[in-house]
Amino acid sequence: MTRYKMTIEYNGTNLVGWQKQDVGESAQGFLEKALSGFTHQQIDIFAAGRTDAGVHALGQVAHFDLKTEMDLYHLREAFNAHLREMKAPVSVLEIENVADDFHARFSAKKRAYLYRILNRRAHSVLLENRVWHVNFKLDIEKMRQAAQFLLGYHDFSAFRGAGCQAPSPFKTLDKLDIVQNGDEIDFYVEAKSFLYHQVRNMVGTLKMVGDAHFKPQDVHTILESKKREEAGVTAPASGLYLSKIEY
Repeated sequence: MTRYKMTIEYNGTNLVGWQKQDVGESAQGFLEKALSGFTHQQIDIFAAGRTDAGVHALGQVAHFDLKTEMDLYHLREAFNAHLREMKAPVSVLEIENVADDFHARFSAKKRAYLYRILNRRAHSVLLENRVWHVNFKLDIEKMRQAAQFLLGYHDFSAFRGAGCQAPSPFKTLDKLDIVQNGDEIDFYVEAKSFLYHQVRNMVGTLKMVGDAHFKPQDVHTILESKKREEAGVTAPASGLYLSKIEY
């Protein structure tokens, strides 16, 4: 048995997320159909994290096992040929051999996300479903001040989505950088793991600092409250990208 690690990108706009569901198309479902198409076997593929409906991936990582060893170049090409035939919004960027004890989810040391806000009056016909369009000026300096309160080890209950199955609300946020790129405001977020909707809830709250609904200090108060209803809106899935997994 040979274990393979692959790096994947996908456009999540019309997907129900990474994980297979009873209804709708998923990144996992497309990849498993592609693998079945050239191996004629039903093989499970396991990912580093489950992205929600509408969320994109620049560097999702997954692993799978094959009974026979295959050339890595032709394995990647076979995947992508079948994905193109299905018109799947999924692409395999890289495949490599890994040890038998490697696990895409449990071996991960850090997960990185990018969240994109398009901050201009005019909407974008090129970035539709790729960003959160906010058509009034946001104060990026105040958002940066507020973001500092979220760094480190905290109880993130105030930013925990309903239905979260994590056993504890305590997480360590390693990075939350906010960068102005022309008309875009990009949030670069890193941690070993996240609560359900944590990134989108943090971005939604920081956006409300940027529009003066909250003051920067309010984010500390919200964090300490441990109450989801005290925090801001959940940012739309369209602006979120799983960008990198570190091992």
